[in-house]
Amino acid sequence: MKLVVVSAGLSVPSSTRLLADRLAAAVGRQAPVDTEVVELRELAVEIAHNFTNGFPGRALSAAIEAVTGADGLIVVTPVFSASYSGLFKSFFDVLDKGALAGKPVLIAATGGTARHSLVLEHALRPLFAYLRAVVVPTGVYAASEDWGAEGLEGRIDRAAGELAGLMTGLSTGLSTGQSATRPVRDDYDVVPFADRLAALSRGGGGLG
Repeated sequence: MKLVVVSAGLSVPSSTRLLADRLAAAVGRQAPVDTEVVELRELAVEIAHNFTNGFPGRALSAAIEAVTGADGLIVVTPVFSASYSGLFKSFFDVLDKGALAGKPVLIAATGGTARHSLVLEHALRPLFAYLRAVVVPTGVYAASEDWGAEGLEGRIDRAAGELAGLMTGLSTGLSTGQSATRPVRDDYDVVPFADRLAALSRGGGGLG
């Protein structure tokens, strides 16, 4: 199985990359995976050019191919202004619509204070839900004081186990000939809202 890690850290060394590496190692302890890391800071110029000319450069194309072809993703961003970084969001903006549909994703973030931990639920989880990815229940946030403290490794292991479980389940399903996604029905009967209102009126009901 292929695991791709997307790190939006800007500095070297980076706490964002450190968290990404720990998460990837934890997944590797629980499932056989080949891991590839995508460093977004190395793609910043090509991402910007893609917005202006509509064409990804060679490095960005390779990163997009890696992400869309992965069996599972770990995505990690630093927190800027109580949300994910602009570079992080810009990368996922250039992906084709539906590229992450049904793909298992582990979300994580780093920040200077624990006050930003809700970024996982208020920003990252809604973003990947919109992209129709399957986000694991446990997100991992690491503030400056979390490094070396109790609790972080437990969250890392729990989240990694959830991602490994999803990846293994998907891989098993495909190996037995099952489809990764259910076919979408387009044969539903659509009843116009006006007809529903008329039916309610005849029945003496109403809409509050």
